[in-house]
Amino acid sequence: MQVIETLAQGLKRELKVVIPAKDMEARMNERLAEVKDRVRINGFRPGKVPVAHLKKVYGKSIMADLVNEIVRDKPTEILTERGEKSATQPEIAMTEDEAEANKILNAEADLEFTVAYEVIPKFELKDVSGIKVVREVVDVAEDEVNEQILRIAESARTYESKKGKAANGDRVTIDYLGKVDGVAFDGGKDEDAELVLGSNRFIPGFEEQLVGAKAGDEKTITVTFPADYPAANLAGKEATFDITVKDVAAAAALEINDELATKLGLESADKLKEIVRGQIESQYGSVTRQKVKRQILDQLDELYQFETPERLVDAEFENIWRQINTDLQQAGKTFADEETTEEEARAEYRKLAERRVRLGLVLSEIGEKAGVQVSDDEMQRSLFEQLRQFPGQEKQILDYFKNTPGAAASLRAPLFEEKVVDHLLSEISVTDKSVSKEELMADDEEAEDKPAAKKAPAKKKAAAKAEAAEGEEAAAPKKKAPAKKKAADESAE
Repeated sequence: MQVIETLAQGLKRELKVVIPAKDMEARMNERLAEVKDRVRINGFRPGKVPVAHLKKVYGKSIMADLVNEIVRDKPTEILTERGEKSATQPEIAMTEDEAEANKILNAEADLEFTVAYEVIPKFELKDVSGIKVVREVVDVAEDEVNEQILRIAESARTYESKKGKAANGDRVTIDYLGKVDGVAFDGGKDEDAELVLGSNRFIPGFEEQLVGAKAGDEKTITVTFPADYPAANLAGKEATFDITVKDVAAAAALEINDELATKLGLESADKLKEIVRGQIESQYGSVTRQKVKRQILDQLDELYQFETPERLVDAEFENIWRQINTDLQQAGKTFADEETTEEEARAEYRKLAERRVRLGLVLSEIGEKAGVQVSDDEMQRSLFEQLRQFPGQEKQILDYFKNTPGAAASLRAPLFEEKVVDHLLSEISVTDKSVSKEELMADDEEAEDKPAAKKAPAKKKAAAKAEAAEGEEAAAPKKKAPAKKKAADESAE
């Protein structure tokens, strides 16, 4: 076998691999000898089939199998011998000429194919002891725990019917019929609908007009649907609602005690507080972790500068660019709205993709040298987390990870990276700093990779992911039309 390097430009490599026809024929004859005693051909006793006849019957199929095996396995062996690692799956090319292919299968021509790939760059790991990070820590106050418990407890709040007028915070039970231009619309009717006044569950102006109503009252109110209402046939339209008030109920007081804990499925108020405190600390801890990781990556980015494999950068850029355009579309914005142009944004996010790839290679090398491993149990827990997020689709998810090449690696990669960060935290200088929750949650504009002197398209989503400090914007719940989750919004379906 001959291996001839035909391209060595930067990280790009191309090799021409030649296996002489006589070597291919020798391999085929070995394979034929292996199957000689197993094949059954009419007119011949087992093991007595002449090799020439076997070759005539099975030669081409065996040679085709040999070619496939060589093309599949040899590139990995060659790269190992060269001491190189391919950044992506090498591209294999061989003749597409049918006549030439037949000659190869008949052992009348050399097997030739090319292997094109990019090498993972080699670089020396640098001393990280000079990296310094500040870990912001929030002390969770008792008042914050209690506030969170009370918000949770709203779902368990009880109401008692009362006489007199409804006030904000009271729950009214109503029948209603909505009309636009005097005509009832689909989804605009409900009976025994329960509405807590001041909850802003219904369209603007609806709840306010029920303040002061009493059980037995009948009234007609007028409201205007918001211009951006999801049901296009109602957006911006004035509507009337004929309402019958059937009950007015006052909310019972909420107290944090064992009775409340029992309603929420826990044994005591202390246990409830413990769980809620843990949840809040976990939320703050996640933000703290993101900020610390961002500091580490920023400083690693300053330490390492080397050429990155173009194909990896292309793939990373496409992921970023897809997210950017999705965010812009969802926001109904353009690049001009974000004070940039598509060309400028492309250039900046290309740099971002290069940074991501470079830091990924650095973290991988650090982890490999440190002996960082992801256990089977950790992979299993990660898979279970994926399954938990898609109830009812467990089989499809399992089949995907079982049958899709690289799918398991997508589970391993984030686990590995976090363990490398843990390793680095044991090697670098970490200073804890007590901050308020407002300081911790404040946007760190300087830390967001965004187009220079521009606002990042779609705010901070894709850019922040580069530092693994992905900012998640809470989806603002859309206000509903009357009838719990029914009413006019159903007409948009």
